[in-house]
Amino acid sequence: MRTLLNIIWLVLSGFWLFLGYALAGILLCIPIITIPWAIASFRIAGYALWPFGREVVAKRDAGAFSFIGNVIWVLLAGWWLAIGHIASGIALCVTIVGIPLGIADFKMIPISLAPLGREIVPVGTASAASAHRVPA
Repeated sequence: MRTLLNIIWLVLSGFWLFLGYALAGILLCIPIITIPWAIASFRIAGYALWPFGREVVAKRDAGAFSFIGNVIWVLLAGWWLAIGHIASGIALCVTIVGIPLGIADFKMIPISLAPLGREIVPVGTASAASAHRVPA
């Protein structure tokens, strides 16, 4: 079922969200100081491409620097990526078949706004059990 949902997701919105995150990552690589945010953008791009079967967990060792970095992230790229998730989530919810995909799209908004201090792991892995799960 995950594979089928991922394929439908990829065709309907995953590819375009992937391109948005990849573009943000490329643009954030231009000034050298923003490369850590570019890495986070590329990490989320893979998640936006194929999200089902993976989950977002909070890193236990994330601290104040993650918070400050997330504030900077929202100013640089997070707000327009979140708008992309909102727009595609609303478009997916127009059809009955797309409602589960739209809900998944809305669940990706928190990581699009605050990617630092978070980790994307396969569902049910040991690292997911040792880390604090982010409400989805």
